[in-house]
Amino acid sequence: MSKGAKGTKVIDGLYYTKEHEWAKVQGDMVIVGITDYAQNALHEITFVEIKEPGTDVTAGEECGLVESMKASSDVFSPVSGQIAEVNTALDDAPEIVNQDPYGKGWMCKIKCSNPKQDLKKLMDSKAYSAFIVSK
Repeated sequence: MSKGAKGTKVIDGLYYTKEHEWAKVQGDMVIVGITDYAQNALHEITFVEIKEPGTDVTAGEECGLVESMKASSDVFSPVSGQIAEVNTALDDAPEIVNQDPYGKGWMCKIKCSNPKQDLKKLMDSKAYSAFIVSK
């Protein structure tokens, strides 16, 4: 783990987008959530909505929404494929994203259709740390 801008956590071994989503590869599945930087910027998250399982998603396109007392923000899919699972625990407790953005606060699992191509376009932890420091 490393520290990014303003002491935010950046986890080694994950992939990151410029829109502040993270992606963790597990076989042909990619677990997706928002980064510590994003949840800090949003502050108290009050609502999370992710498209239903079975929905096809495209890398870089919107796949959900996160709302807070401060703002709302789209969640973008880091990879193309089909949503296999949504973290339904966030329906009743969206604040889990603030408490554990890289763990229990994951948002969905996507069965990735072209992982090698999609993952090449994402940042590793070092590049993402440098990206958020430059903001």
